[in-house]
Amino acid sequence: MKKNAKSEYLQIRISLSIKKKIQTAAQKAGLGMSEWIFLRLFPPLQEKFEHLVEQLAKLSEQKMAYAELHDFLKNLSAMEFEQAVFFKPKLSSLSELEQNYVVAMVEVAAHQKGIQVTTWTQEIAPLPQPYFGSSFKNLQLYLLAHSPVPFRRRNIFIDATIGERI
Repeated sequence: MKKNAKSEYLQIRISLSIKKKIQTAAQKAGLGMSEWIFLRLFPPLQEKFEHLVEQLAKLSEQKMAYAELHDFLKNLSAMEFEQAVFFKPKLSSLSELEQNYVVAMVEVAAHQKGIQVTTWTQEIAPLPQPYFGSSFKNLQLYLLAHSPVPFRRRNIFIDATIGERI
């Protein structure tokens, strides 16, 4: 079955003055107009975030992947963070716990940067049963009180102090 060529491309009409502004900006960046526009719509930070989330499903040693994701989110400026997490990453290959853990990490980072959490995080329902980072009952009581709020809201109880990896 042959696809309609028009459905494979997006064409938009813009004024001559906007086109000149885009051409100028693209030339200053050393890029073609399409490449410049594409990088504005899908910045490399967003691709890096999506890649790190995908790595969680692929790696057998997830602690390192979570650490890398944490460091990535923590080191972004507020504006870079908003660009990186604007679109929902592919979470379907992650378990329910892993999805909630990623979302809680995004929520913690947003809070630390003083910005609102992106709307796609609301699509992920909290865990139906509590998850504790330890099987020791005495430690579980501590975790109930000291886990970061976004993790508690998602029924995940872990130990984390300010500035440390979660």
